[in-house]
Amino acid sequence: MYSMRMLAGAMLAVAVSGAVAQTAPAVGVKRLAMETALNVAGAAVEACRGQGIQIGVTVVDRDGTVQVALRDTIAAPVTLEISRQKAFTAANFNAPTSALGDRANTPIGRVSGLVMSPGGLPITAGGSLLGAVGVSGAPSGLTDEACAQAGIDRVLDDLELM
Repeated sequence: MYSMRMLAGAMLAVAVSGAVAQTAPAVGVKRLAMETALNVAGAAVEACRGQGIQIGVTVVDRDGTVQVALRDTIAAPVTLEISRQKAFTAANFNAPTSALGDRANTPIGRVSGLVMSPGGLPITAGGSLLGAVGVSGAPSGLTDEACAQAGIDRVLDDLELM
């Protein structure tokens, strides 16, 4: 009986030490370069301008911290705050904000700083979340989202080569 417990204990120790040994002591995190974030924001503004729409756009890093924020000349000042919240939400859920509408009337949807309406998209490459972009100011959230996608599309090939 005693030897069975020792054997089981030894096996557990080996299994745990093997699992610990496989865990890296540090992790590498990829982030958007400032120039890339600026390219995303600029392309989103251009896409909406092409439709005669003035917007605010914010690009955040993977943690939801603002990297770039632009407000077109006559876009309403509130567009910046809404675009920031959309980008923050997309980064934190790693999902388009348009896909989160069913959560808006739940406790998580009432957390301050989250916006679960269309216009926020995660920026991913190689299976990694790099950041997110949020757009506000178009007459429709779907147009906001299309302009955000245009921003991502501008840099997607370069990101996929990382």
